[in-house]
Amino acid sequence: MSILKEFKAFAVKGNVVDMAVGIIIGAAFGKIVSSFVGDIITPALGMLIGGVDFTDLVITLKAAEGDIPAVVIAYGSFIQTILDFVIIAFAIFMGIKGINRLKREEAAAEEAPTTPEPSKEEVLLSEIRDLLKQQSKS
Repeated sequence: MSILKEFKAFAVKGNVVDMAVGIIIGAAFGKIVSSFVGDIITPALGMLIGGVDFTDLVITLKAAEGDIPAVVIAYGSFIQTILDFVIIAFAIFMGIKGINRLKREEAAAEEAPTTPEPSKEEVLLSEIRDLLKQQSKS
């Protein structure tokens, strides 16, 4: 079998295609979550905490000299990245929690026991039973 045929067989297998679709949807979902955090959550949170922005916090190790930029430890940017991660993780957690709740409700609705209609024989036997009860009372 030629390499081209082997590659074609590999590339069109269901798992590879499913994985590719998952990656594409995951990337699109990542954009949605980033927009949600960056455009909705972060501004609201920034307003609540008084517009604090950690990205400007630095420790200068060596001042700038001419064309050489300053050497700094940008710990504020690191703090902001951690804060962004926590917000994104919480947003994803809440989304997944909501989806799981919907799935549980759907599964519970599907599992709800339905009483099957009695067969003709069962109906007939019930009628006979009822008639016998009435005869024994009289």
